[in-house]
Parts: sequence; structure tokens; C-alpha cells
Amino acid sequence: MKKFKKILIALVILFLILQIPFFQPTKNFTEAEPVNDITTVYDVPKDIQNNLHSACYDCHSNYTKDYPWYSNIQPVSWWLDKHIVEAKKELNFSEFANYSAKRKAKKFKEIAEEMEEKTMPLPSYTLMHKHARLSDAAIKDMIDWARKMYVQVKADSTAF
Repeated sequence: MKKFKKILIALVILFLILQIPFFQPTKNFTEAEPVNDITTVYDVPKDIQNNLHSACYDCHSNYTKDYPWYSNIQPVSWWLDKHIVEAKKELNFSEFANYSAKRKAKKFKEIAEEMEEKTMPLPSYTLMHKHARLSDAAIKDMIDWARKMYVQVKADSTAF
């Protein structure tokens, strides 16, 4: 029993040490103007913009505004940071203007597919972020917009 208590105390101390702000990852937020944002290169309808901001931008942009309270607890903050970094590698709306025409087209196609299959936003995200739950009509609008943009980018591009 003494060994169990020592291990438990050591784990509690380690947990408390990890809560020191020194071990917190940098928040995903920048004060820089969004000069490469998708909205700077394409006409994104206001309703689509609102849906992107409420359901996508926390992970897929340089502007995570909705950090939950538990994001300040280790190791959860590391997990969230890793998730955001990986999401931005896959698709970053804040850097969309820098993508090649071929990649832009591919991303629009993938957005439509992910929305159609309802794999995005992630169920684990919408569980904790009710504002990210899109109605069926909003999902349909996002799919229609992404498909339209795919066709437009593909037609405008000489890369295909």
C-alpha cells in the first residue's frame, strides 16, 4: 500500500508540474491580417462564411477563437494543439490563397465529400461545440458551394 501511495503522490506532483504555463503550447491565433484567407481570393457567400467560421476555422485556420476551458489542462492542451496542427496541414483556410490551382480544386472537392459524408466537423468537436453543428440545409449549401467552386477553379486553371 505504501508503494501505491508513493506512486499516486508522484503522479499527482507530475500532473501539477505539467500545469505550469511553461508547458502550454502556443495558442493558434495571430494578429496578422488574413491576406491569404479563402475570402480574399474567392467570393464566399456570407452564409457559407458564417458556417466556415463556426464549424471549420477553429481547427482549419490561423485563428482558433473557441478554446474550451479544458484546453488549459495538460496533456489535453498538447492533444488539441496536435489536432489543430494536423488539421491546418490538411486544409488551412487562412493560407488558401497560397495553394496551387490544382490543390485548391482538390480541397474544394474534399470539402464537398467530407460534408456529404458528415465526417466534418468531427463528431468529437461538435459534441463540445454546439455552434459547430450545421443543419442539413447548411450542409447542403456548403456541399453545393464547394462543388461549384471545384468546377470554377478547375475551369479557370490551365494546370489540368
